[in-house]
Parts: sequence; C-alpha cells; structure tokens
Amino acid sequence: MNEQQIRWDDVQIVLAIAQAGSLSGASRALRISHATVFRRLSEMERGLGVSLFERSRTGYTPTLAGDDLAASARRVQSEINSAERRIIGQDLTLTGSLRITTTDTLFAGLLSPLLAGFRQRYPDITLEVVISNQLQSLSRREADIAIRPTRKPPETLVGRKISDITQAIYGQKTLWQNTPLPLEPSSLPSESWIGPDIHLGDATLEKWMMDKNAAYRLDSMLGMQSAVRHGAGIAVLPCYLGDGDKALLRLSNPIEELTTQLWLLTHPDLRHVARVRAFMEAMTEGIRR
Repeated sequence: MNEQQIRWDDVQIVLAIAQAGSLSGASRALRISHATVFRRLSEMERGLGVSLFERSRTGYTPTLAGDDLAASARRVQSEINSAERRIIGQDLTLTGSLRITTTDTLFAGLLSPLLAGFRQRYPDITLEVVISNQLQSLSRREADIAIRPTRKPPETLVGRKISDITQAIYGQKTLWQNTPLPLEPSSLPSESWIGPDIHLGDATLEKWMMDKNAAYRLDSMLGMQSAVRHGAGIAVLPCYLGDGDKALLRLSNPIEELTTQLWLLTHPDLRHVARVRAFMEAMTEGIRR
C-alpha cells in the first residue's frame, strides 16, 4: 500500500457509511448518488485489499479495518472543523454567509420578517436557514447560529437568552367565543385534544398531556395550529403563535410549567465574527421589540 491509496474524499465515504449504516443514508448525507458511493467504496476496498464493511439485509457494519478508518476520519474531521472555526473567527467584515438553524414554528411565527429585515440591512451577508426540530451541530459546522427554545442550552455553546416563551390552550374562535373563559382546570381532561407526537421532542408538554384525551397527534406545532384552526380540537400552542392567529382564541392563562426560554446560541470560536455579532444583535432587538 502506498501513500496515495487513501484520499480524504474516500475516507469521508467510509465515515458516512459507518454513521448511516447504509449506502443510501451515506449518499443522502454526502449529497452524491447511491451509485457513486458504491463505486468509490468498492474501488477503495480493492485498492487496500481489505473489506471495510460486512454487508447484510440490515445494512452495512464496519469491519475492524473499517472501524479503524472511520475513527481516524472522525478525528481528522474534528480538527478540520476546529481550524475552520478559528479561521472564520478572525473575520471582522460584514460579508459572507451565515447558516442558521431554528424550528418551523419559530420561523413561521416569529423569525421570518426579522430575517427579511436583516437581509435588507446587510445585503452582503448570505443567510442559509435550516428549519428543523432536530438541533444541528454547531461544533461540526452544520450551522453557525441556533435559535432554539430550551430550558438548558448546551454548555459547549455560548449565547444569550432573548425572552421567555409562554404557552397556553387555544381553540377555534367560532367554536369557543361564547364560552366563559378561562377554562376550568377540572374540565380539561374531558375535552377533545390535539397533542404532540413523540417525534416533536417536547417531553415536558407530553408529560403535561398525559391525562388529556388526545386522539389526534402531530409532530409539528404548525400542524397542530392548523388542526385547531379547522376545529379538530384544542391544543397547547406558543402564545406568539396562537395570539397572532385571528382564527384562534386563547382558552387559558399561560401554563407556568410549560414556559421555556428562547436562546440565541453559537460556537465560542465564532462569537467575535462580525456577521455573527450583527445577526445576534438584530435578532435580540427584533424579538424583544
């Protein structure tokens, strides 16, 4: 084996397959075709003279050689990401790109107009917004800034708490406008509820809903809002979302135990980047206003 037989691009293929457990998962992660992943893995195994994965009906499992190579790739990738963050951290100009991760609910109910205003104010900064309920890794540069509701932000990140997010019960206005409000707590278990699916990932809300009759569940707060708007039941929604919807009516006071915090977070290596600071200042000012 000579030094030219292991290339970084090929090592990334091995790492992606090891992490995904399949060629299709690796192709999605790397944004290349399934056929390309298969071809490059086969070429690498022939060149090295070893099998890097055991193939089975359940997927691809690394052999000892594959596991060793994937572990090396993780270390190299970590070093590259760290160097990239340090270099970007020296950037003091209001140009370049920012990759933002947030939830669909925050984007639709709060952030979209603020991001439009930021683009008008800083036209030389490109925004890439990842809308997902799964927290992207700021350490691996999957995102530069996270705007997230959380009661406990990761200790590896830095940022600021912008505000509290209160939540309350909402129903379709035409169905509830003649009902005495707020609803009595004793009546809540017997109401028809729209609840969060487990994939929404809000354990506190799931626990609060345990004694409620939720025969309709969704994995999106925007989906829950739409279901309430169409009269399918009542649901707990963030007040910034429910109060802004003219088709809905707030049926309760804010539920204290469901109050969470809205945080702006970034990696410590990026906190002094001019465009990161400008973005965090603009979002803090806009949300608090």
